[in-house]
Amino acid sequence: MPEHDASTTVPAPVVRGGRRAALFFAALVVIGLVCVVFALAGIADSQPRGFGYGSDQQPKLAASGPDTAAQLMPAPLPADSSGPVATGGPMEPAQARPATGVRFGFLVIPALNQTLPIVEGTADAQLERGVGHFERSTMPGGANNCVLSGHRDTVFSDLGKIGVGDQLIAVTPAGEFAYQVRQVRVVDKDDKTVIVPTDHAVLTVTTCYPFRYVGTAPKRYVLVADLVNRK
Repeated sequence: MPEHDASTTVPAPVVRGGRRAALFFAALVVIGLVCVVFALAGIADSQPRGFGYGSDQQPKLAASGPDTAAQLMPAPLPADSSGPVATGGPMEPAQARPATGVRFGFLVIPALNQTLPIVEGTADAQLERGVGHFERSTMPGGANNCVLSGHRDTVFSDLGKIGVGDQLIAVTPAGEFAYQVRQVRVVDKDDKTVIVPTDHAVLTVTTCYPFRYVGTAPKRYVLVADLVNRK
């Protein structure tokens, strides 16, 4: 029997067709993943933005007039399980309470040419984003005491220029509520009379005082305004 010559061994054929098929399949997988990513991005971009409820977008504390507030009116509040606010009388507008931290309206101060966002809550996290609405008070327009607060070195730095007879306008999904200032008070920081209930629609606006005080201010500057018109 003849000996096998290693020099004449025929190499195994290279299966190039299988490699091409594998590369083609891998390319299809990559293309499919890219399509899925673009589809998800399109869905995300279709969601509403702007002055959205629950959005983390920071508001611009711009100086503008009442017309700006009307143009920037947010969409109506979604239905809330807590139901309508019913702390007042027949003048109480039906509106759901927003969640803490939600921006739900504007405070317009015509004398200062300012339009400021109103945020539910008065903790530091909310006051950093605009004017805070005291959660235990009625909503703007309600037949009770609606209490708003803000920092003296940001949103309310010029509040001392507002006096008796000036208007404060609260704009919310429930309507536009115009109040006229009838009293300016300076009280101790622990004075609770600013948050007591009332028998008619009142807007109480408060900030720390003196305005240029260094450190923790010992007083509160308070505007008390009565509802004079609604739209």
